[in-house]
Amino acid sequence: MPRKARIDAPGALHHIIVRGIERKAIFKDRTDRANFLRRLGTILSETATPCYAWVLMHNHVHLLLKTGLAPIATVMRRLLTGYAQQFNRRHKRHGQLFQNRYKSFLCQEDAYLLELVRYIHLNPLRADVIKDLKALRNFAWCGHSVLMGKVTCDWQDRDYVLRLFGKKVGAARRAYAAFVAKGKNQGRRPDLVAGGLIRSVGGWSVLKGYRRDGIRVKGDERILGNSDFVEKVLKKANEKFEQNTLLQATGPDLSLLIKKVAKFYQIETEELKTASKAKQISLARSILCYLAVRKLMFSCVEVARALNISPSAVSKAVIKGQALADRPKIQKEILGI
Repeated sequence: MPRKARIDAPGALHHIIVRGIERKAIFKDRTDRANFLRRLGTILSETATPCYAWVLMHNHVHLLLKTGLAPIATVMRRLLTGYAQQFNRRHKRHGQLFQNRYKSFLCQEDAYLLELVRYIHLNPLRADVIKDLKALRNFAWCGHSVLMGKVTCDWQDRDYVLRLFGKKVGAARRAYAAFVAKGKNQGRRPDLVAGGLIRSVGGWSVLKGYRRDGIRVKGDERILGNSDFVEKVLKKANEKFEQNTLLQATGPDLSLLIKKVAKFYQIETEELKTASKAKQISLARSILCYLAVRKLMFSCVEVARALNISPSAVSKAVIKGQALADRPKIQKEILGI
């Protein structure tokens, strides 16, 4: 059975789990962990992607991210590809480092944000990596230490989480610490990381109650939320899929798209294929990259080849062009929608 496409949307909350291939180590020492965090921080900052919780374990990683200027898939591709290459060079190895496909659950924020922050940050305690909550406060490879003020991390959105516990930092930290302490004996939470329909409705007990009452509920293995939330997310995802499918079938090919963008911005097509940083040319190139990759589903490699620039430059241009490319006039004039 083919795997379902990932679901994403601006402002969507994602619980992401990355595992080493065959559950092997993805961090061998402090340097590996520091390299991973440095790369993560750079990418999150460049893409304005909020991070509310994270933990680095021996052979896996948990992240709680909200979609910013770039899709989560783009963020994760940059993070995992870059880190794997660095890890392989450093340890003189070849081949895959991570499992083929990381897990990503789109989550209903109001119901699950704090539960996920607690669950993720308690990982080292559940795995006996550290012995108690006091040690967790100072554990450098987990976002809990940042929330407790023991470690500085500019890219973690500490204030957003603490404000949910109180207006003053000190009182908020104490309330957050008490909340985490209450969950230390909960053990594994399959309702937060697996189970598809079971997870979406809140566990087996809730699902069995619905079934006894003859109530049918909507669930999806990619989504963590109640039935209404699941249906709403799937409806939006389907609408976006249908629009993209139509655009791919009827929209311009890459060469025609380049001509349309050049005409719209009153520049020459060849100017788009130069390294010019002139404001109008740079803007047009960013719009072009965004429409090509996000709307017409060309790969960054295809666009890079057409524009004589690197795939990473295309990826950055996509992010830059997002803020303007969804304007109705641009969509109508260039894509005809």
